[in-house]
Amino acid sequence: MSPTMKACSKALLTALINGGLAFVLMVLVEFAVSGTLHVTEPYLWAGLLVCLVVFVAQFLRQRHLCRSCDN
Repeated sequence: MSPTMKACSKALLTALINGGLAFVLMVLVEFAVSGTLHVTEPYLWAGLLVCLVVFVAQFLRQRHLCRSCDN
């Protein structure tokens, strides 16, 4: 498998896990503060933003690591 595909798969997995955890934490804090379990649209956007930022950062990091291991 090419280094780019390895980096992409590892970055995607990391981003989905971190985005999911961030979303769950936001909903948990909302429940702790208000006492109701109400998922609003900003929480979904924030979770997606976390996924995107983590994916880009991890992709660049993993691609660098995979290329340096192959040399």
